[in-house]
Amino acid sequence: MKFVIALGGNALGDNPAEQQKNIKKTVKQLLPLLSNHQVIITHGNGPQVGMIDLAFEDSYEDESIPHMPLTESVAMSQGYIGFHLEKSIRYEFKLQNINKQVAALITEIEVDKNDPAFKRPTKPIGSFYDKEMADYYKEKYHQLFVEDSGHGYRKVVASPMPKKIPALETIKLLLKNNHTIICCGGGGIPISTTNIEEGINGVIDKDQVSALLAKEINADALVILTTVDQVFINYNQPTQKALSKVSVSELEAYIKDNQFAEGSMLPKIEACISFVKGSKKKAYITSLKNLKNINDVSTIIYDH
Repeated sequence: MKFVIALGGNALGDNPAEQQKNIKKTVKQLLPLLSNHQVIITHGNGPQVGMIDLAFEDSYEDESIPHMPLTESVAMSQGYIGFHLEKSIRYEFKLQNINKQVAALITEIEVDKNDPAFKRPTKPIGSFYDKEMADYYKEKYHQLFVEDSGHGYRKVVASPMPKKIPALETIKLLLKNNHTIICCGGGGIPISTTNIEEGINGVIDKDQVSALLAKEINADALVILTTVDQVFINYNQPTQKALSKVSVSELEAYIKDNQFAEGSMLPKIEACISFVKGSKKKAYITSLKNLKNINDVSTIIYDH
């Protein structure tokens, strides 16, 4: 079977040392799928790209410090997250005597430079701040911050929809040769649909590009791993309810009822709907620890 598995950037850690530790644990839990199936791993990069962006914050005011565009920051995050994932998977394959190869691809994604998302940024990146610090950065650097899931304030940037994966044929070839693939990291590096040499300032949602990838390779399932075991309606309210098996039509009704937060669970839901709609395939949303029991503890999304 073919799986696209999307890892959340928040679960990878806030610095390289923490990330390597978390990835080792993650790979061990992914190993049964990696060894027995064709798997493509995608991953988020919200905290990581924000960390890189913050490292160059002085360049906003000091012209002697080279400014690092967000496009390059996305590429950097792809590189070092992919490096950590690739070496951990290769190590486990060698340890378990599994005869498979693994490859991490720096992946560009074409987006429309006129996407409405550029007028309404919603994608959180970077660390959480209290309101005082968020207001400070907002005033100093003219950046937009929003409250995120009750944990504090995060910088938000535009999140355009992915239109095309230029490396698709390369991905298919690696898949055909039984490689485990890490690609589309952080949603991919945004480039223009009309000028592929032009980088676009934004962060593509990794769940949306994972759904596009899953459709393009005709995957048997899309698995989105996040920090919660299941999707909830009336989240953090006395009437909170977990969704175990839910149809596209039910989810669309919940979306109209504003049940899912923008920049958080909503893109995951929309990505799953995009993948399963009109097909007999399923999508899963769950936490990493439930991967081995995915049919028992997860939210399974299907179409009638």
